[in-house]
Amino acid sequence: MAQGKPLTLGLPRMHKERGERRDFLPSLVRRLTKWGVEVYAESGIGLGMGLTDADYAGLGVHVVDGQEAYAQDVVLVLRSPELDELTKLKRGATLVSMLHFPTRPQRIRRLTELGLEALSLDSIEDDEGQRLVENMHAVAWNGLEAAFDTLEKTDATLLDPGRPPVRVTVMGVGMVGKHAVEAATKYGRLERSEAFRQRGLQGVEVTVLGRDLTGHWAYMRERLRNTDVLVDATQRSNPSQPLIPNEWLAWLPQHAIVCDLVVDPYVLEVTPPTVRSVEGIPRGDLDQYVFLPEDPGWMKTVPAEIPTQHRRATATCYSWPGVHPRECMERYEHQLAPLLETLFSRGGVEHLRPDGDFHERALCRASLRSWNGSLDLPGSEEPQD
Repeated sequence: MAQGKPLTLGLPRMHKERGERRDFLPSLVRRLTKWGVEVYAESGIGLGMGLTDADYAGLGVHVVDGQEAYAQDVVLVLRSPELDELTKLKRGATLVSMLHFPTRPQRIRRLTELGLEALSLDSIEDDEGQRLVENMHAVAWNGLEAAFDTLEKTDATLLDPGRPPVRVTVMGVGMVGKHAVEAATKYGRLERSEAFRQRGLQGVEVTVLGRDLTGHWAYMRERLRNTDVLVDATQRSNPSQPLIPNEWLAWLPQHAIVCDLVVDPYVLEVTPPTVRSVEGIPRGDLDQYVFLPEDPGWMKTVPAEIPTQHRRATATCYSWPGVHPRECMERYEHQLAPLLETLFSRGGVEHLRPDGDFHERALCRASLRSWNGSLDLPGSEEPQD
C-alpha cells in the first residue's frame, strides 16, 4: 500500500428483498487478497447464488457477522445501505456502492454528517463521461425478456402465423435505449427469437422516440394505439412531470405491455416532486417485477394521489441486472477490479490524485468529496431514498 497502514475491506451481504441474490463473488475476493488486502466477508455471502462460506475461505479472508463486515476501512456493497444502516460504518470509513448522488441529497447529507467517505459506483466515468461500472445491457435485455414473457400471456395472437410484426416503441436513445432496441428485435431473448423464426412468424418493428416527439399529443395518440410494447428508457430533464400521463395509457391496446427500464421513485414530499415518467405505473423489485392490471401491488407501490385509472400490464424492476445474478456480478467484477486495485494501492480516497492515472481520475470524480464540492447541501431539498 502506498500510504500508511493497509486498508481492510468489508463485504456485507445485501439484505434487500428476498429476490435479491447478488453478492460479490469468491473470484473478486481472491483478487483482493492477492493484492494483500484483508477481506472481512459476512457469513452467508453468496448464499442466493448457491455459494457457501467455504467458497470464500482462504488466506487473508475472515468470515464474520454483518456488524464486523461494516466496521472495516472500506465497505463494498452493490446496492446502497438504507440511511439507518449507515451508522454501522465507522467514522472516516469509505462506502463504495451505487449511491446515485444526483437524485439522493438526503443520502449525501447523512454520509457527510457521519463523517464518511464514499465512492458512487454509478458516478465512476472515464474522461469522456462514459460510465465504467454499469450493466445497461442487462437492464435492457432482462426488462425486455420480462416484457415479452408477459406479452405471450396477454396477446392471444402472438403465435399466429399470419400476425403482423410486433410493434415496440422505445422512448429514449441513450445507452439503455440503444440496448433496448436490439433486445426488442430479438423478443428479449435469443432463444425466443430463434423459436419464433422457425415458426415463420414475422419479427419485430421498433420505433424510437426522442424527447421532442413525446410531448406531441396527436402524434403520441397514434403511436400508442399502434404499440404492443412501450419501453421507457428516458432520462428526463424535469422529473416533476410525467412524459406519459395516465390517461394516455388508455390509447394502448388492452394486451400491450409497459416495459419500465427507468424505475424512478415517486417522491411527493418535496418541491418540486419526483414522479414516474409513465404516470400511474407500479414500481417493482426482484421479488415482483411483473404487474397485471388488477394486481394489488399497484396500490402498494403507487401513492394514492397519483392517478392509476388506466392500466396496462407492466414489467418494472428497480434492479433489472439482478434477474440473472451471477452474470451480473461477473460483469461488475471485471469492471471494478482495476478500480479497487487503484483505491487500495493509493491507500484510500484521501490519497487519490485528480491528475493521477486513468482509474485514479475516475475515482476522484466519483467521490463524495468531489460531489460535496459542487453542492450547496444546507439549502438542498431532501427526497426520501
